[in-house]
Amino acid sequence: MLKRALSRAGRGLALFLGACGAAGAGTFDINPVRATLTPAQAVTAITVHNGGDEDTVVQLEVLSWSQQAGKDVYGPTREILATPPIFKLAPGGTQIVRVGLRRAPDPQRELTYRLFLQEVPAAPKEGFEGLRVTLRMGIPVFVTPPVAAAASLQWSAVRTPQGQISLGASNGGNAHIQIMNIGVSLSGKELGRLTEPSYVLAGQSRSWPPLPVNAPPGSVLRVVSRTDAGDLSADVVVEERDGKAPGR
Repeated sequence: MLKRALSRAGRGLALFLGACGAAGAGTFDINPVRATLTPAQAVTAITVHNGGDEDTVVQLEVLSWSQQAGKDVYGPTREILATPPIFKLAPGGTQIVRVGLRRAPDPQRELTYRLFLQEVPAAPKEGFEGLRVTLRMGIPVFVTPPVAAAASLQWSAVRTPQGQISLGASNGGNAHIQIMNIGVSLSGKELGRLTEPSYVLAGQSRSWPPLPVNAPPGSVLRVVSRTDAGDLSADVVVEERDGKAPGR
């Protein structure tokens, strides 16, 4: 269940236009849902399975992954090789994809990439009129450094001019952290919760959509986050600025 939940969370939708009406997309599952490379293991494998009832063609794309102004940023890279770059899956079929590092690991900090698997839409059948939905799924690729790696979060809370609270987190460590959900409370009373899973990469920062909660400047919020490193908590003083948390 966890694999499928994470798999669904990582899916993006791309639209291939026909005219009007609709046609279903293929479906594929990935295991594992993230790839980790180490100085001792520069190549790993993932399994792609076609759970649909039609042939599916899948194309791979690897991009560098960073965070700027609180948002994910992707760019071209040749540092990671994923093969085969394109393949066809019969219904119920599987394909092993090998992911390898083409450079030396960073000596001090984790490297981060995204491997995107894109369904290539088949030619429409004769007489088809409609909208075809294709799947695009992105999984993280992490390359650990030869030294010990861990995340270190510092939180901020900013009261916007609209009276909402904008949370931000900076990761001063040398490894990523995945945050599954965040709870915000004041004097023991929960004010709000953010439930969209997200990553904060090493040396990067991230911010979240403002919460419609009442917390005046100077208030001390209790921020509890459920992460892949365990449950973390911090006391954060509310500041009042221009409505933008650091990193946005």
